[in-house]
Parts: sequence; structure tokens; C-alpha cells
Amino acid sequence: MKSMSYILVLYYSRGGKTAEMASRIARGVSQVPGIEARLRTVPPVATSIDERAPDIPDSGPLYCEEDDLRQCSGLILGSPTRFGNMAAPLKHFIDTTSSLWLSGALINKPAAVFTSTSSLHGGQESTLLSMLLPLMHHGMILTGLPYSESGLRQTTGGGTPYGASHWAGENNERPLDEHESALCQALGKRVATIALATDSIL
Repeated sequence: MKSMSYILVLYYSRGGKTAEMASRIARGVSQVPGIEARLRTVPPVATSIDERAPDIPDSGPLYCEEDDLRQCSGLILGSPTRFGNMAAPLKHFIDTTSSLWLSGALINKPAAVFTSTSSLHGGQESTLLSMLLPLMHHGMILTGLPYSESGLRQTTGGGTPYGASHWAGENNERPLDEHESALCQALGKRVATIALATDSIL
């Protein structure tokens, strides 16, 4: 029996807001019949060469393995903003995917990105764009959010055409608002829909 197709929602989260976005995105994926969401994370980067992350995280989703990427029908990548760029643990993980690039395993699969920032103009768009670059090198089909999503025009927090975003506040105290949540779900639903359509064409 063939296993159900899935969208890999792969993220790094330290304060919990990116993880919360990932859950909303997974909810959007689940609204599309015939495909499911698979949540995965990446280990933190060790500060010493003597340190090693545990093989299984203490809580939350499992760490991503190469086969999670290889077998996915689409990828949605998430990270908090770090100086206008993705966080080091996610970048480190992406840098280990050369074998997938060599084999072309991700070519023609839809991909999207999401991020959370502590300040409203703290680099949401530059972070999303930086995350898209390696996905382009993998030959993926980049999927943003169209302005048919009313939240893009109404939001006073996060939300961009480059991907879903959230303004978490200086102390990470601001919850996802209705527009940010809706855009997360819309992104998951859009990637899942495109993945199924792509599967039927290729």
C-alpha cells in the first residue's frame, strides 16, 4: 500500500512562535484531501566541538532526516529572523543537503517559507528571500502568497507575498493575530494544492 503524500514543514524555533506558525501551516495542509503535513525540526548548533545534540529532541517534532526531504511532495521551510537572515541551525542543516542536490531529488517540488521577528521591521522579507535562495538551487518551484488573500492587504503585523510571517514583539509576547494565522493556513493549503497538481502532471 502506497503511503500518503506529505508536505514537509521543516523549521527551527527557539522562542516557540515559529513552531506555532508551523502548526497553523500544517493545519492548512490538512485542509487538502489526499495529502498530509509532516512536521520536523533541526537540532541547535553546538557551541563547542565537544558538544553533540541528542538524536531525538526532548519534546516536539523529530529531527529531520534526509529521507523526509527526499520523499516529500513539497517543502515549507521556517525560521526566526537572525539579523535579517535565517537562523544558523536551519542554514547548517540546509548546507548538508548536497546529496539531494546532486540527485535532483527536490526538482519541481513546490516550496514556501515562513518567519517570525521580534520587531515589525526586523528583517522579515530579507529572511524569507534568503531562505528561498537554496530552494532555487535545488530546482524547487517557489510558492508565495497571492494578493487574493485578503490578509495581505489588511494585516498590521506580519504577512508578505514572499511567505507567511509573524511579528512576535520585543519580548516574544505578541500572539499570532487573525491575519497572520489565516495567512499561515493559506500558505500550507496552497503548497499542498500545488503539490497534488504537480504530482498529476509529472
